[in-house]
Amino acid sequence: MLFRRLLLLSSVLAVPVPALARPNPVDAFRQLEEILPTPDEVRLGSGHPGPKYWQQRADYRIEVELDDRKQGIEGRGRIRYHNRSPHTLTYLWLQLDNNIFARDSDGALAAPSPKMSKLNFRDLARQLEVEKFDGTITLTKVTDQRGRKLDYTVVKTMMRVELDAPLEPGKTSELVIEWRYRINDATVIRARTGYEYFKKDGNYIYEIAHWYPRMVAYTDVHGWHHKQFLGRGEFTLEFGDFEVRITAPADHVVAATGVLQNPEEVLTAAQRARLDRARKSAAPVFIVTPKEAKANEKKKSRAKKTWVFKAKNVRDFAFASSRKFIWDAMTHKSGDRSVLAMSFYPNEAEPLWSRYSTRAIVHTMDIYSRYTFDYPYPVAISVNGPVGGMEYPMICFNGPRPDKDGTYFGKTTGWSRRFSKYALISVIIHEVGHNYFPMIVNTDERQWTWMDEGINTFLQFLAEQEWEEDYPSRRGYPEDIVPFMTSRDQMPIMTNSESLKQFGNNAYAKAATAMNILRETILGRELFDYAFREYARQWRFKRPMPADFFRIMEDASGVDLDWFWRGWFYSIDHVDIAIGEVREYELETRNPDIDKPRAKRKRAAEPDNMTDIRNRGVTRLVQRIEGLKDFYNAYDELDVTPEDREAFKKYLKTLDEKERGLLGTQRSFYVVDFHNKGGLVMPVILQIEYDNGKKELMRIPPEIWAKNPRKTSKLLMAKRPIKSLLVDPYLETADADVENNRFPRRPVKSKFRLFKEAKTKSPMQKVKEAAEQAEKDEKERRRRKSRGPR
Repeated sequence: MLFRRLLLLSSVLAVPVPALARPNPVDAFRQLEEILPTPDEVRLGSGHPGPKYWQQRADYRIEVELDDRKQGIEGRGRIRYHNRSPHTLTYLWLQLDNNIFARDSDGALAAPSPKMSKLNFRDLARQLEVEKFDGTITLTKVTDQRGRKLDYTVVKTMMRVELDAPLEPGKTSELVIEWRYRINDATVIRARTGYEYFKKDGNYIYEIAHWYPRMVAYTDVHGWHHKQFLGRGEFTLEFGDFEVRITAPADHVVAATGVLQNPEEVLTAAQRARLDRARKSAAPVFIVTPKEAKANEKKKSRAKKTWVFKAKNVRDFAFASSRKFIWDAMTHKSGDRSVLAMSFYPNEAEPLWSRYSTRAIVHTMDIYSRYTFDYPYPVAISVNGPVGGMEYPMICFNGPRPDKDGTYFGKTTGWSRRFSKYALISVIIHEVGHNYFPMIVNTDERQWTWMDEGINTFLQFLAEQEWEEDYPSRRGYPEDIVPFMTSRDQMPIMTNSESLKQFGNNAYAKAATAMNILRETILGRELFDYAFREYARQWRFKRPMPADFFRIMEDASGVDLDWFWRGWFYSIDHVDIAIGEVREYELETRNPDIDKPRAKRKRAAEPDNMTDIRNRGVTRLVQRIEGLKDFYNAYDELDVTPEDREAFKKYLKTLDEKERGLLGTQRSFYVVDFHNKGGLVMPVILQIEYDNGKKELMRIPPEIWAKNPRKTSKLLMAKRPIKSLLVDPYLETADADVENNRFPRRPVKSKFRLFKEAKTKSPMQKVKEAAEQAEKDEKERRRRKSRGPR
């Protein structure tokens, strides 16, 4: 044998890792072929849309009136539905998502009980309001384009309309629907839509969403999408063109998806001039000033105005309306397009909103476009109102405001984050970012929350990091996801939206962190950015599924990532890679003049045992009696003999020149054991520190776990003795236990406090003290009374 083990460090210095109770998985690198759907000419195995890809389309012309006295909506819409599928349809399905506010809706009845031990005033108020409020859509007309009545069936938050004749591939059908409903108070029944009432001035802010009958998606994957709206899983929609006429009180300012078509009818000459100036401005310009908005609150006009908006190739339409709105705007260049970034907010939102909102819109488009595609729409809008954070094409609703006195927090957590400038910046980045995912890359939100929320949160993290140094991002850093990934109450990312536990941590934070790790550690920025951009550009204005994302990321990067998707998206394992035994080996040269002195030094360095130490100085029998010592008392097997040297010469003759060179290799050989305690296979990122203080970083690919995903080992051939080893030195992998990443181990530091035991008063003491205090109060009252008035 060429090697001989001379020193085993692990038995002294390394901490043994106990055996795992869970059985080893069959193969952590098993391909996902049996899980993912079989590719075809609609969706290719490369993750790209195929030559036979198709999707439906729905165009809308809607007239809607906002009732500011009764807080209601009344609308009339004409839907032109294009059947681009290869199938003949005999009925159409529409979404009536506002029926979630029906008293007997599945969303209300299936809601689990809140924690009664932590029930606050807001929770109780909401429960009582849900019980009595009825926001059901009342349908007053359902006909075809010629006015002929169509049979329909309402199934909770959906409606099936029977067609008079089958709708063949390539044909269109038109529906005319009239409806009305009451708007919910979004400060009580918190939702994705609703109003906020301001008692001090008697005004409202309306943020109106899922307010009209919308076509259900019909796809190659599911046919008609039949999942009810329960509140958490958002929307799955078709693209189309919109023309919407919104009638509101004449003193209201209206913001909406799309481009305003009649500014000369709804804006003053001064407002139109300011808007023209904003179209050329690289800084926000007030269209409606804070002073004008304040004055507008007092008018309460009974007259009406109709605002007309058009939007092309969008999947939805939302709007906001109030007489309280301040309005500012500026222009951003996205590719060859000039985009008007605008913010609408009340004076209660100042001073935060005029400083940060529109700037955050522009920053979002700038960063997101770099990683995906140029922003394709003409406007991007942020509105302050009762909805905490919700996105729609070209417009989003964002809740954070300063406190009532205009002050706000900086970097903070917990309840105070609602009044933080970073909460505002982050939510605007997030909600404006949703224009890219899912408003353009049109994912199925109701089924796969992570495909829009997780990917968007990842891009939000990138945008936040470019806002300012040390930005307090809540999600994205690997170490921040550890508490969730080590918790018990969780589900895989690949779980339906309504079934997810720890919803924000799972669909947002874990998916975003996985994307960040994939970019920084697994693929590297260059490969990841190329593949991610390919996904975004191939699927813009189309509907990708999870398999499409998984496949295109592999296809464009050239890296097999099935192990990564399996671990991060299909399991609840976590990352915990521990260093186990570390064994050092020396190369045996067979040269007695080298190996035997080396062995003597090793023997001399071995510690003495206690018996030998205490027996030092004892007079031995061989010292007292002559003749007991012989040859072996002076013999040392590690002394070099002529026979040793002759044997070495003979050995050398058996080797060729290359082998003799290897025999003189000057290296220190270490075998390091790694244990996968968390179950999730990851690269082993190993920092090696040498005896001279220099450090080296070794990135061992995840395939080192291919044979055994629980335990593996690595040979290190060091040019100098190794002083220490550290796994994941830069916190890249969300490793749950960083203490077992070290060799040798270090003390785990912590702190403690001293407490003085408080003395508890007995009931008798409390009654006695209360009586004594009452007697003192009575004496004081009598004393003041006896002195009389001054």
